[in-house]
Amino acid sequence: MTPVFTRLVLPAALFAAGIVSAVPAAQAAADLIITNGKIATMTREGAYAQAVAMKDGKIEAVGSNAQVLKLKSPQTQLIDAGGRTVIPGLNDSHIHVIREGLNYNAELRWDGVTSLKRALEMLKEQAARTPEGAWIKVVGGWNEFQFEEKRLPTLEEINAAVPDKPVFLLYLYGLGFLNQKGVQTLGYTRDTKFKDGVVELDADGKPTGKLIAKPNALILYTTLAKTNVLPREQQVNSTLHYYRELNRLGVTSAIDAGGGGQNFPDDYGVTVELAKDGKLTVRTSYYLFAQKPGKELEDYQRWLTLTKPDANQHMFYANGYTTEGAGENLVWSAADFENFLEPRPDMPAHMEGELEAVLRLLVKNRWPFRIHATYGESIDRDLAVIEKVNKEVPLKGLRWFFDHAETITDAQLARVKALGGGIAVQDRMYFQGEHYWKQYGAQTRQMPPIRKMLDMKVPVGLGTDGTRVSSYGPWPSLYWAVTGKTAGGLSLWQPKDVLSRYEALKLMTSGSAWMSGEEKLKGVIAKGQYADLVVLPRDYFSIPAEQIKNLESSLTIVNGKVVYAGQEFPQLVQPAPDIAPDWSPVKHYGGYQNK
Repeated sequence: MTPVFTRLVLPAALFAAGIVSAVPAAQAAADLIITNGKIATMTREGAYAQAVAMKDGKIEAVGSNAQVLKLKSPQTQLIDAGGRTVIPGLNDSHIHVIREGLNYNAELRWDGVTSLKRALEMLKEQAARTPEGAWIKVVGGWNEFQFEEKRLPTLEEINAAVPDKPVFLLYLYGLGFLNQKGVQTLGYTRDTKFKDGVVELDADGKPTGKLIAKPNALILYTTLAKTNVLPREQQVNSTLHYYRELNRLGVTSAIDAGGGGQNFPDDYGVTVELAKDGKLTVRTSYYLFAQKPGKELEDYQRWLTLTKPDANQHMFYANGYTTEGAGENLVWSAADFENFLEPRPDMPAHMEGELEAVLRLLVKNRWPFRIHATYGESIDRDLAVIEKVNKEVPLKGLRWFFDHAETITDAQLARVKALGGGIAVQDRMYFQGEHYWKQYGAQTRQMPPIRKMLDMKVPVGLGTDGTRVSSYGPWPSLYWAVTGKTAGGLSLWQPKDVLSRYEALKLMTSGSAWMSGEEKLKGVIAKGQYADLVVLPRDYFSIPAEQIKNLESSLTIVNGKVVYAGQEFPQLVQPAPDIAPDWSPVKHYGGYQNK
């Protein structure tokens, strides 16, 4: 049932106190005005307005209904929010949006599914409609703790559900599951070997179907790469629907962190094409991820000749003010993938030399960079290289930051701050907290230490790290930030460390904007900001915390235009192309299961 809303009447005292801004006289007519909203401007905690006007993709005015309606003309589109809460569009500072766009329509998503029984039913149902030669794939975004049964599927259950078509399930960065048809299709035998992984064998020496990452996920990524991919036309359709799915969840901006198997420029072509055609509905910036161990410096040297400044005409642009960004994988020897099913890996002795060469090139050419680093032990060595380069080729305000940083120390945070860096944090502990505690014991320190970062005024952006480990859903990340709980309900943080709802939302709006050098352009609802807004069906600031993880958008506006409308705004529903291929799991189940 659609909830009933009353019109919001804000006290005049709010305006008198300067919490919201009045509308100057003699402004041009607006393209779009939202009235009767509880508009959380995010300019400060508790700052609300009633109405907001947009023109030419920017916010033109914020204030009371009477003030903002002065900008109405016969051509202005009016939307009555009906008392609903309006927030700035969500901005994911670390997500693999480009890669997922290419694959979304081919994947069965278990994100948000609440029972293993239902997940296995979905697997069986999808197999019935999947044609011969195509894989049934569940690629990340789930764990056993979200299920009522609190366990993983067994190989016997997977084979019983789908005996005759190949199946691959990716579980975090630690395990992969193939049914026997999948093992046969890939030709895996007792002789199949991986440098960083194990193909489990049964008592007769035959592969069981379980793939074990030891310690990194290359065995899982290599296996996934051997499954089928969508043809180019369907990749375009898939990307359109994935961006629409993000809009449904309230995401209006994303910073792509690259990823394994994501080659530049080839795998970026679909998104560039959509951007040039004006069809991109999530503002997307990107970093370039080195693909070949030992060849990273050559990658970046080549990319320097291939790229050029982009003024963001198409909403798809190089990160930073003028150039691309590099990372999150700068060199493979510095990667410490967080497979918490295995002990922390030690980086090789040659890491420093490889990282230094790449960093010198990047800093000299003023390329922003980001570095994947889970553990404090890795961060310590990374920082030593950054500090060495900075002495000889000064950073001088160049935008850079660490990704993840679950066990970064206070002393390391001080070094990050001294170098002008930031931290992009994600809800990986929402999905893997139980595994970390089992591996290392119960923790009293917040992981990552977001409260300490904020106290030290280190720039922080919040994201998801979707889609191969965490889900791309932004609301579980916000839920985790305001409760400190995992998907299974384990409380990881002490009460003093949990964030207020304002603090958490700020990190996934203006906080994340720092990571792309756009903190003056997005993240608050104020004049001159990008007109990227989300109307919510329930009030994020007051609903029970457990309801936060299932929020979605009632109405999403990007660049001053409606890009998604839910059932509350039927007259504004945006048509979408038919999903291709016809057997796509997305056509039958959608994406994130938040119903």
